[in-house]
Amino acid sequence: MAKLSEKIGYALGDAASGGITWKLMSIAFPLYFTNVFGLSFADAAALMLIARMFDVVTDPLMGSLADRTQSRWGTYRPWLIFGAVPFGLIFALLFYTPDIAPEFKRVYAYTFYLLMMLIYTMVNVPYGSLLGVMTEDDNEKNEFSSFRMVGAYAMGFITLLAFPYIQKAIGDHTAAGLSAEEVQLIQQKQYAIIGAIFGLIATIMTLACGLMTKERVKMKRAESFSFKQFADLFKNKPWIYLTIIGICTNFFNGFRYAVAGYMFEYCLHGDVTLGGFIINYTVFMALGEVTCMIFGAVSPIFTAKVGSKRKAFMYASLICAILSVLFFFIPMNPDYMWAMVALVILTSVGIGLYSPLLWSMYADVADFATAKFGASSTGLIFSSGTMSQKFGGAISGSLIALLLGLAGATMMTDEFGNQIIDPASITDSVRTMVWCLFSLIPAAIALIMAWLSWIFPLKK
Repeated sequence: MAKLSEKIGYALGDAASGGITWKLMSIAFPLYFTNVFGLSFADAAALMLIARMFDVVTDPLMGSLADRTQSRWGTYRPWLIFGAVPFGLIFALLFYTPDIAPEFKRVYAYTFYLLMMLIYTMVNVPYGSLLGVMTEDDNEKNEFSSFRMVGAYAMGFITLLAFPYIQKAIGDHTAAGLSAEEVQLIQQKQYAIIGAIFGLIATIMTLACGLMTKERVKMKRAESFSFKQFADLFKNKPWIYLTIIGICTNFFNGFRYAVAGYMFEYCLHGDVTLGGFIINYTVFMALGEVTCMIFGAVSPIFTAKVGSKRKAFMYASLICAILSVLFFFIPMNPDYMWAMVALVILTSVGIGLYSPLLWSMYADVADFATAKFGASSTGLIFSSGTMSQKFGGAISGSLIALLLGLAGATMMTDEFGNQIIDPASITDSVRTMVWCLFSLIPAAIALIMAWLSWIFPLKK
């Protein structure tokens, strides 16, 4: 029986990767790359697409490599212990805007974004795989997975809520009388310092996770590399279903997080202040993180009440679908902010319920694969979870850039030679597209998730 301290240690791993790095990469990067760093819509879209093709190769290879690791620290833990520092450092450098020519800035962005995807894979695939070797007890796996989600959402809430206040403490880019150049320099400084702060926190949490957890389950190790393991994946029907479900969950979250910045800037015309409380796009999404944290903890109880993981996942997905449709009918007006907040919070009930289930189901699929094919492929199975996370998040971000372009948004070159969105191109059609990307499109994806979870082959 694992101690509480170990469950907290395991939660710190996703607090770092899910609550800090991936949360900021999902919600802040689309707006950061186009409005602060200076990439065009086309460059931002291409960057994320190229990174996804990169992940298709690196994630499964990392899973296979992790499965074969043998060290005094175990099979998966050493990747967290020794990957912690580069993980935080590269994240910080990705938020830094160098003072170089635009063509070299493009190279800088591509280089460090691809490096971040690589180090994220090297840390997060082994982290996810830990769940399969810390315990054999199915209920305890659910508990570990629940702690993981609570850690991710709790840190996500702290990160997103603190974001605008840290920005303002560094420098107020919204102050009256500032030139365009001064605004841009302040924003670049804000993001650079935020990257350094959260990169350091992510490093400490990742290292703590590696040191506080234990590997108890002895694996049936495939010592030599073989492409048979990759071929076996496509004979594993539960894996195919769960991989598609995983991609859909990250499309659902990816569209909402990536478009939130544009929604506040172009549909609501900036930050909204209610009773002295600043609500910008990070705070707006942070309010949902609290609900996700609470219902992530409730998820094992809900699952036991419903009777199976697949049924619980289906009901949670339907909650997300229905409430996302309702959001579309809220007027694009700051006066309705509390209605928007209420629906974001309620939608997060569904997200909080299904998020721990996804990783617990990956552990079930890994157990199924070991029983069916002989050797353990835990790392390889969990790598598909990480790959679907990055694939869904980044492709959704890339599609947003493309869809906004199709709706009429265009780029222009400012007086300093930087690519920025042309304010004159933000028409009603662009605003409607933004609103749909936060509501109707995620709703359709949630319905697909509900159907796939209903027909999922494993009945646990």
